[in-house]
Amino acid sequence: MVSFDEEQAEAEALDRLQDLGLSQYEAQTLINLLRLGTGTAQDITRINNVPRTRVYEAADRLHEMGFIDIQHTTPRKFTVISKETIVRMLNTKREATITELSEYLETIGPAQPQREQYGVWTVTGREAVSSRIDEFIAEADEQIVYMTVDELLTDDHLEALRDAADRGVEIYLAGISEAVEDRVREEVSSIELFETLWGWRDTPAGSLLITDEETALVSVLEDEAADADDIEETAIWGAGDRNSLVVVLRSIFAWRLDGT
Repeated sequence: MVSFDEEQAEAEALDRLQDLGLSQYEAQTLINLLRLGTGTAQDITRINNVPRTRVYEAADRLHEMGFIDIQHTTPRKFTVISKETIVRMLNTKREATITELSEYLETIGPAQPQREQYGVWTVTGREAVSSRIDEFIAEADEQIVYMTVDELLTDDHLEALRDAADRGVEIYLAGISEAVEDRVREEVSSIELFETLWGWRDTPAGSLLITDEETALVSVLEDEAADADDIEETAIWGAGDRNSLVVVLRSIFAWRLDGT
């Protein structure tokens, strides 16, 4: 009898296989064969009533992909390669697809998204906000003003800040704890740490970023979760030296940074 945890794992595995390009029947046939090791179409069908005609179609496709081998007996038998090899082959296929997609996108252009002079844009979700922050830091040429909290200062952000420092960009950082400040100094020695005008960590604030006095982003944490990965984050951003969000935030911090 299959346990609840195993059923849940199978359901998740089916979703991931389909995310990686397999059809529903291809994914189910592969999972069934992983349970059996070796079997006929009838054996595969017995597990969860996958139509036998669909099993043959899926098996042929899985054979083309290199995931299963076929023995041309009567009836035909199918055997599956190791789980480790399947994962490795799928990963290689995924990386190749991403590389090809990158090449196609470079051809399409324009290389950079257009920035609005007026109004603001909304970004929802921690991953999306984090990606936008990395993007703006990577595009900075002169100055970065960045306020955030410990759990939102990721390794990717630190790497982006280090690359910016190597380009000669002035970087000002605030809002983090003393322990994280020590780590940041080790990673980016040229960074300038400054005191905030209010208790940034004591508010539902997320991050505030101003780059080159032309791009600004502000995020808030929608819920304080115990696990940092579960934090919900929403941000607004604007760009252009006449953008209202940029003008307001630039005015707030200009005198403060001049003082430091």
